[in-house]
Amino acid sequence: MVTSGFEDGVKDQGRAPPTRALVVHPDLRGAAGAGRTRDPATRLDEAVGLARAIHLDVVAAEIVPVSKPRPGTLLGGGAVERLGTLIADDEVGVAIVDNHLSPVQQRNLERAWSCKVIDRTGLILEIFGERARTREGQLQVELAHLSYQRSRLVRSWTHLERQRGGLGFIGGPGETQIEIDRRLIGERIAHLRKQLDAVTRTRELHRAARRRVPYPIVALVGYTNAGKSTLFNQATAADVLSQDMLFATLDPTMRGLTLPSGRTVILSDTVGFVSDLPHELVAAFRATLEEVMEADVIVHVRDVSSPDAEAQKQDVEQVLRELGVGEKVDAGLIEALNKTDRLDAEARARVAAAVRDRTRQVPLSAVTGDGLDDLLRAIDRTLSAGRVALDLDLDAADGATLAWIYRRGEVLDRHDADATVHVRVRLDPPDAERLHRRLKPGGELSEDDTLTGAAPVAGATAHGPS
Repeated sequence: MVTSGFEDGVKDQGRAPPTRALVVHPDLRGAAGAGRTRDPATRLDEAVGLARAIHLDVVAAEIVPVSKPRPGTLLGGGAVERLGTLIADDEVGVAIVDNHLSPVQQRNLERAWSCKVIDRTGLILEIFGERARTREGQLQVELAHLSYQRSRLVRSWTHLERQRGGLGFIGGPGETQIEIDRRLIGERIAHLRKQLDAVTRTRELHRAARRRVPYPIVALVGYTNAGKSTLFNQATAADVLSQDMLFATLDPTMRGLTLPSGRTVILSDTVGFVSDLPHELVAAFRATLEEVMEADVIVHVRDVSSPDAEAQKQDVEQVLRELGVGEKVDAGLIEALNKTDRLDAEARARVAAAVRDRTRQVPLSAVTGDGLDDLLRAIDRTLSAGRVALDLDLDAADGATLAWIYRRGEVLDRHDADATVHVRVRLDPPDAERLHRRLKPGGELSEDDTLTGAAPVAGATAHGPS
């Protein structure tokens, strides 16, 4: 796996002190076509948090106004010179530019500052590389990292001599080494994609098994550090890593959860999103994020204590659209307005007043558990909106079918007679089809009964979604 130069130093925390780092946020709002809506100070704080997430020692951080981006360095000449002096004086080992840098800009800044330079994409890739724990996550991170580095190989060989002369189309040893590395990286990428294809097929088998049960999937999504894992733990009594740290969760986790109606769902905790999420990562993690793409309900966990809450919401919705779930975004996601415990009483009152008539927005605190029941009821309502209402007349002696109905559905009404039991029940469409199926007289309903070859049950009347 190709890694950046400072990664080994970061990982070797036991023997070496943390690498000293400078974080620079270029404020491009004044540049033509920049279109930035985020507060520069908030973006700088986020970039510092990203740097500290891989244990860098941030000794300086500042916002640099950029009215006209320079093709060679992005930053203006005066800023490059001033920051170079700061880097030398503070013995900075790595400079982080909180923006996308072209390979040329990255190389020129490294020459000017005589230190390692990485951009926002490279920093996020470093975090993912350190945090991935499962084999799938490691494969995805390596694929993303190699795809990113392939266009930047020229930086790795600037120490090799570029010989002049010889045949016009044959370069020196440095160019030869670049071509060799590019080919090796291409071969490694192809190998990784084959391995990930196998992982994707395995994951599809797991999803197919869940469909046969089936339990609805509820996916938690949100900006990084919005509190998804804390909420996941609070709801399921799990012990998923949850820290006040960016990208604490990379590998997805799934647990069963019982809603207030008694229905069981599978709750999925996913990787957090971030503004300007590298396209390499969106592509590499598509297999993992398929759990979001196939979810029955998506819960958007938002940090309402953040001054950038609205901009973060837009970033998350943009990534969801890139994943192909734009229709669900447009229809309206359930929003868990988290971290209300960090708000003062007046701010909490404003949030509560703003969502009073909005059934899909739920204020809560994942830390204290306040509002969790309201969120579970909102999930229940959303799932029930697609259920089918059935009126059934069952044999009073058919206790197995009646028990199955209570386990899998929501009984709205029941009348018992001498020989029959009349029930009105709401079921998910797959379960409604199961209930219509009688293999033969005396056949039984099973939890994983297939849906093919359905035959109607006498005395059952179906109504539209209720």
